[in-house]
This record gives sequence, C-alpha cells and structure tokens, in this order.
Amino acid sequence: MRVPPWPRADSTPAPPTGLIGWLRVGVRSTVLLSILAVLLAVFLLVRAVERPVCRQRRPVSPFIVQGFTRACTVTLGMRLVLRGRPMPLPGAVVGNHASWLDIFVLNARHRVFFISKAEVAGWPVIGYLARRTGTLFIRRDARDARAQTTALETRLKAGHPLLFFPEGTSTDGLRVLAFKPTLFQAFFAPELRQDAYIQPITVIYHAPPGQDADFYGWFGDMDFAPHFLAVMAARGGGRAELVYHTPLRVADYPGRKALAQEAERIVRAAMPPERQG
Repeated sequence: MRVPPWPRADSTPAPPTGLIGWLRVGVRSTVLLSILAVLLAVFLLVRAVERPVCRQRRPVSPFIVQGFTRACTVTLGMRLVLRGRPMPLPGAVVGNHASWLDIFVLNARHRVFFISKAEVAGWPVIGYLARRTGTLFIRRDARDARAQTTALETRLKAGHPLLFFPEGTSTDGLRVLAFKPTLFQAFFAPELRQDAYIQPITVIYHAPPGQDADFYGWFGDMDFAPHFLAVMAARGGGRAELVYHTPLRVADYPGRKALAQEAERIVRAAMPPERQG
C-alpha cells in the first residue's frame, strides 16, 4: 500500500448515511453515555477521598478512567494488540499522534497521565474531563520552564506515568512527523535527568474492512463531529497496535534534540514498511 500525499482534500470520512450506520451511532452513544454517567460519579467520589488523603498520589481513580477507555474501544469494535510492555520507571511515554482516539487506545492498556497544551484545559467538556483525570497542562513558553519542571518533578515523585506527543499535531496515521524537542527539555533539569526515562511507543491503526487506510486519522482541518460520527457508525473489525519500545535513559543523551531524534527514529522504524517514508 502506497502512503498517499498528506493532507488530502477528501480525507474526512463521510458521516453515516444509512439506517444501520445511524443505529450503530445511537446504540453506541447510549451505551457510552450510560457508562460515563456511572463511572464519572464514582470517579468524583473516589477523587474526593484521594485528594485530601493521598495528596498527589492516585491509587484508585486511574483504574476508573482506564475502565471507561476500555469500554470505549470494546463498544467501537476496535481490537487492541499490545507488543512489549509499559515501563515501570519514572519518566514519560512518547509516541506518534494520529487521532483523538489515541487518548482512548493508549489509556485502555496503560494507566497514564497526559501532558497537553494549556489551551485544552479551556475546551468544553473535553477540558473538564482532562482536568479531572489529572492531565498536566503545559504552556510552550520559556518563562514557565521553572514552574513546569517543578510540576513534572512532583508528578514523577508521585509515581505518575506521563505521556505526550512530540509531533505537536495529529496525522493521518500513515506516517510519523518529526519530533519536536521542546517538551523533552524539562527532563534534562538537574533534579530529573539522572532518574528519568523516556519510552517510545508506536501506535499503528488498521482501518475496519472496506474503509480507507487513514480512516482513524484525525488531522489537518478536519471537523471533529463528522469524524466522530463516522467512527461511531463504522463496522467493527478495526484494530490498534501499541508497540512499547525499550526505555531511553535521559542521562545517556547530551540534550533534548538528540533524545527527540532517537525516540522519533525508534517510533518510525516500527511502522509498517510502507508507512516509514
């Protein structure tokens, strides 16, 4: 399969048009909203206990978030294939970013706390859920470097496995863009460098039967609603491969650029041959 030019004008999946497609949307939406309502109530109760008792530690609530994300992938008929295993070391997981679905497929198999750009905190609904589930919001501003390093150190000491997407944007899932080194810098702070690790992960999406190879990719100027509806209406049979690679010790690299380039090389090398260009 040849990787098509990107972005394509016709890349946005069409929203459902037939009765079966809309039935899938209705049933799946009802199931997921019902699960979310129950688990969100439980989550908020658990956090009300965790916050004063455990401080930064979250011994229970990440399991609730993981339960919801697993329910999402099952409801969508998406199979998850795990190769390798998440590291039990302090630091962050970094991977290629193809879609809003990444949040669900990555959390379904690995209880992680996402590092996200600060603007997401203000998004309707998504921002609220991200704040409640412990997302660490970062402003790409040198003036905030000291505060952000402190926040990262606090999270790592609390045992939070972190995850971010160095490409800085999502793609069609058929290629890996250059990794931007900005967020890697915080791990080179003297108080973090010696003990922190970066684990590359390659996310490979396989579309449901009959769909284009980039079906799950959400990128460029795509509107969220049509893509969301198309995914909700699709037949089952799609899958996501999660390839966890050997962790990289931050102290073994001279700086953020070298570490970002090595992580990018590893992530790209695990993509199918036709997607490595």
